[in-house]
Amino acid sequence: MERQIISTTEAPSAIGPYSQAVQVGGMLFVSGQIPIDPVSGELVQGGVEAETRQVLNNLKAILEAAGSSLEKVVKATLFIADMNQFGTINAIYAEYFQTDPPARACVEVARLPKDVQIEIEAVALVS
Repeated sequence: MERQIISTTEAPSAIGPYSQAVQVGGMLFVSGQIPIDPVSGELVQGGVEAETRQVLNNLKAILEAAGSSLEKVVKATLFIADMNQFGTINAIYAEYFQTDPPARACVEVARLPKDVQIEIEAVALVS
C-alpha cells in the first residue's frame, strides 16, 4: 500500500518532523492537533473552551483536505493537561460529534507542546 501525505494551509503547519496526516488505503491518520490559529500561527487565547474549538477546527480542516470528515472519524485520542477541565472539553467535543461518535480515549498528561491545555489526534476513513 502506498502512503500519501496530507497537508493543508487551513490547519497549522507541522512544528516538527511529522506530517499533518498520512493516508494509507482507506485510512487516514491525523497527527495530534494543538490550538494554533493557522492564519496567525499563534496559540489561540480564551481558555480551554477556545483551545478545544480551535483544535477541533484544525482537525476538521485536515480531514476535509483528505476527502474525509468528522463523521468518518473512527478513533480519537484526547490529551488534556487537567482532568478537571474534562466536562468543558467533553461538552464542546459533543458539539462536533453529534451522531454516532467515534471510539475515544482521553488521558491527562503532565505537559503538552507549547504548554497548551489540549491536543487531539484521530484516525478516520477516507472514501
